[in-house]
Amino acid sequence: MKKISSVLIVVLSVLAGLLLGNIMASRANRAGNLSVSGGSSKVDELLSIIDAQYVDTVSPKDLSEQLMTNLVAKLDPHSVYIPASDLENVNSELEGSFSGIGVQFNIQNDTVMIISVISGGPSEKVGLLAGDRIVMVNDTSFVGKNITNEKVMKKLRGPAKTKVKLGIKRSGTKEKLSYSITRGQIPVNSVEIAYLIEPGVGFIRVNKFAATTYSEFLNAIASLRSQGAKKYIIDLRENSGGFLDQAVNMVNEFLPKGRMIVYSQGKSYKRTEAKSDGKGSCIHQPIVVLIDEFSASASEIFSGAMQDNDRGLIIGRRSFGKGLVQQQLSLGDGSAVRLTVARYYTPSGRCIQKPYVKGKAEDYEKDLINRFKHGELDSKDSIHVTDSMKYKTLAGRTVYGGGGIMPDLFVPRDTTEYTPYLNKNINYGYLYQFAFQYSDRNRAKLKAIKTWQLMDKYLDGENLLTDFVTFANSKGVKPVPKEIAISKRFLLSQLKAYITRNVLGDTGFYPMLYRNDKTVKVALGQLRSR
Repeated sequence: MKKISSVLIVVLSVLAGLLLGNIMASRANRAGNLSVSGGSSKVDELLSIIDAQYVDTVSPKDLSEQLMTNLVAKLDPHSVYIPASDLENVNSELEGSFSGIGVQFNIQNDTVMIISVISGGPSEKVGLLAGDRIVMVNDTSFVGKNITNEKVMKKLRGPAKTKVKLGIKRSGTKEKLSYSITRGQIPVNSVEIAYLIEPGVGFIRVNKFAATTYSEFLNAIASLRSQGAKKYIIDLRENSGGFLDQAVNMVNEFLPKGRMIVYSQGKSYKRTEAKSDGKGSCIHQPIVVLIDEFSASASEIFSGAMQDNDRGLIIGRRSFGKGLVQQQLSLGDGSAVRLTVARYYTPSGRCIQKPYVKGKAEDYEKDLINRFKHGELDSKDSIHVTDSMKYKTLAGRTVYGGGGIMPDLFVPRDTTEYTPYLNKNINYGYLYQFAFQYSDRNRAKLKAIKTWQLMDKYLDGENLLTDFVTFANSKGVKPVPKEIAISKRFLLSQLKAYITRNVLGDTGFYPMLYRNDKTVKVALGQLRSR
């Protein structure tokens, strides 16, 4: 049950990400967003009656907000109403930047811990450091069980050029430090890492399709090419989508002229096609795309275009299955609705949207959990495909629609090192907490280490596993020697990767993490023979 509960948490977080939508033709339509204002209706009449005659005092505005949320949710799983108070934060996730102080944080022991300080950002300029604890905001205490990620972001983000005052506790310093920080524009990078994973092979991880993804991707390709890359792995695992035009532009880099990339159509949405122009920079370079059950929307368009054009090998597990086109329409009070207006189709004609029943969002949301329970993540034979959904790629290979992208090479979850001991520590977040505390205690020494390879060598000389077992025991997870022996390699790999991220950032984290990644190993094996 604990495994399933942990999967549920991930599923819900990914579904929240999916609600950001895959906004088809967002650039072209942004200027034409509709402004919908109210008028007299049965709903207005009912709200007026309730306000005037209901036994208790209620807020018509609050009732209206609830009504809007519930009404739009009845349409399909991805149409969503966005209150005016939430719109800025929701949009900033995909816009490529936001105004804030420039830190990454985590809440541990009821305290906001600064994990890293963004280079060149406002916090770095005033001297904030990784490991600092935020204990006061604007002269008010900011610790305790009621602190949430949302509350932290609400306090730290704000319009550019506005100020926020922070009270900081720093290891090795007895007194509380005070900083006044002027908020500024903070970039939101969607290309998390681009590096040579082995000679001649560039690895690019894209975590979402935001406004700047394509330009980030071009920079990554140029950098890798200058280092000798001739083949590429594009990692779209856990990428829940975003702006479709960014995915289309990325696909265009790999296809010869005149190839279909994607098309869309709906009841009131004229068929729209996107085709390659033949000006891409990687038309002849071998490519592998990695996907999993959390890859959705624009990720599936990228993967489907590569697969249907027989351009790249798709490796991993069946993707999420979101093929609905959405547009964001502005409402008169500053709120908005992201409404499904069409479906999109891969070049072979596949609609990869998985089935849903209107008004039964709960069943739809349980799809990933059901895949987990039915063994689909562990065995390709557990995946059910429908013969009526057969399609042909450009070269005549059979592919299937109706529920995500099926990879060309299936790679199951690697559960050989899973044990109840490991699951408990993962579910409670103790691996991450230990890594942060270790990094914090040894930060001065670790800062002298400049590469992940040297960090790996240094950590091999530490008693990480023994120290972690002691730490977990202090948290209530009793040692089970047999299970620890089974999970030893995985535990050490994760601990070393998290410690490396706390010191070197993602440039050290992903190379450390992916050297033992089964899906990555399969991808490298395929590229070596091409």
